[in-house]
Amino acid sequence: MKTIKYVKGDATTPTGTGNKIITHICNDIGGWGKGFVLAISNRWSQPEKMYREWYKSENNVALGQIQIVNVEPEIWIANMIGQHGVTKSKTGNPPIRYDATEECLVKVALEAINKNASVHMPRIGAGLAGGKWEIIESIIIKQLCEQEIDVTVYELA
Repeated sequence: MKTIKYVKGDATTPTGTGNKIITHICNDIGGWGKGFVLAISNRWSQPEKMYREWYKSENNVALGQIQIVNVEPEIWIANMIGQHGVTKSKTGNPPIRYDATEECLVKVALEAINKNASVHMPRIGAGLAGGKWEIIESIIIKQLCEQEIDVTVYELA
């Protein structure tokens, strides 16, 4: 089984050779404007544009769905709908939805296998989405590492 590789750096400039999928968590209300999405938008315009078009066209972007956007010859962005809204619920629950994030990562794993790609990400779901990294890390191990997919998690230096 593979293990998560932790590195200092920027997830929008993934290391290594070959095909790479950069994953991140999106919300289900069409909002794009805080957190890691800003780093993505600073580097490529397509992921935000495609996410906004997806949201407008279907208006039912649902938890657990992913959208794969090719941004460079060997780099794809996975917009993963793993967050409900952008603020805590009335009961105090954070916006992250672990079950939806897991469903997204199952789909990302299939994409990675089909593209013979490694997967790269910041600490998804543990920032503005309010998730606990220990829970998200265990989902990543189960859905990606146990499928023998190389995973790199970036922490800004």
